[in-house]
Parts: sequence; C-alpha cells; structure tokens
Amino acid sequence: MEFRKYTFAHLLVEEKDHVLVLTLNRPEKKNALNDVLFRELAYALYYAHFNKDVWAVVIGANGDIFCAGADLKASERVKEATISTVPEAATEIALGDVFNHVNKPCIAKVHAPVYAGGFLIVCGCTHVIASTNATFTLPEVKRGLWPFQVMYSLLQIMPERQVIDLCMRAKTLNSTEAEKTGLVSKVVELQNLDGEVQSLINEIFEFSPSGIRLGLEALETVRSLPASEAHIYLKQMFGEALRSEDAAEGRKAFAEKRKPVWKG
Repeated sequence: MEFRKYTFAHLLVEEKDHVLVLTLNRPEKKNALNDVLFRELAYALYYAHFNKDVWAVVIGANGDIFCAGADLKASERVKEATISTVPEAATEIALGDVFNHVNKPCIAKVHAPVYAGGFLIVCGCTHVIASTNATFTLPEVKRGLWPFQVMYSLLQIMPERQVIDLCMRAKTLNSTEAEKTGLVSKVVELQNLDGEVQSLINEIFEFSPSGIRLGLEALETVRSLPASEAHIYLKQMFGEALRSEDAAEGRKAFAEKRKPVWKG
C-alpha cells in the first residue's frame, strides 16, 4: 500500500518503532466523523492490518472533545471532500467492522469526552486508556434517534441491560464508571496518559507480534463459526502459529534463557 503518498485532511499519522499513531485532528468540529475522516481512519486501519511492520495502533485526538460522533452536516462533507487525497472506499464504510479486521493491538488514548459514534472507536480498540477528564455519553434519544451501531458494539463488551440503559437514558459515564462496565481498561490522571499508553505498548511488545495477530484473527473468525467447527479451526490456527518464525524464536530463546527477538 502506498500509504505515505496520500494527504490526510483530518487525521495526523505517524509511524515509528512498530507503532502507528493516529490522531483525530478536526478540533474545530469536535472531531466529528464526517465522510472524509471516516475514510481516512478506515484507510489507516486497513494499512495497519496489511503492514506486518505495524505491531500496534494508538488512536488519540486533538482538542477538548475526543470525538463528538458522526457529523450529519452534508454541506460540510461536500466542501471538505476535496482536501483529502485518500482514495474513496469501494463499499460503504462501517467503522465497527473495520476495527474487527485490524488484528493488531489497538489502544484508544481518551483524554476528553466521547459522544455518540465516537464510541465506535472506543469499542473497536483492544485497550482503552482514559484520563479522569474523559466522559462517555450517548445522547441520540434526545434527538429522536438511537445509537444502533454503537449498541451492537457495546454488546460485545457490556451486559445487555447496561447497554440498553445507557442507550435509553442518554446517560453520561465518568471514566471510573466506564472502567467498571469494562468500556475502559484503565483510568489515569491526564498528565500520566501518554506515559501509561507507552507503558502498555512496551509490555505488549515483550510478546510475539505474530502470536497476537493470529490470536486476534482467530477471535474475529470464531465468533461467526458454529460450535461444532470452532475447535477444529482453532487447532488449525495453533498449528499455523507453531510454524511461525516467532514461535521458533520463542522456543530458542527459552532454551537459551534470553529474551526473544521478535520479527512479527
């Protein structure tokens, strides 16, 4: 993928030390997800999936709102569509599905409030590190709507009654409450947010990137398999992992009593 040749209008992209850092950069619109930002974020996540040199993705945001959800103002979408050179998607983008196919650790670095469709980013990540400034709100019912896609994503994380209550009463969870529901992995003070994310990355990178990638791929696939086929498939995936360079290195490092040098 010729990733670096494209101009991103609303997404800052940095790739360093096996980490792809994506920063929502539409602060004047509270990082609302218009068609352009949807497309850019999806393209970056597809790039992360296909590039084996990317071992983890971090998603953060600039401004005083992490993400305000979908931008419904069509006139602005038309105006801003000419800024980005990221190619148009062949099919309609469903952000929740895009995250399901990354198969890499994805860390949401949430420094500020999240609203509505911004939950799709939070739910799509494998880890969510939130500051004490972060809150999580689904206001759709106040506008005669319902958070349909977010509801489905939340059902993968939280008990059904908690999800319905959150959607039905437009509740706001503070970061500590969100942690108790499982929506957030860890809560830290704002000044410690970057350090906590880096600490998590360092810990993840102690382990096999290919093992993690195959594990997440298996998790995505096994969800749609009938119970009678699950163990056969997972046995095949174990065999694939066993044949990988990382598995060979892991066995060799264990025998030599040293840290593995992963290739991913």
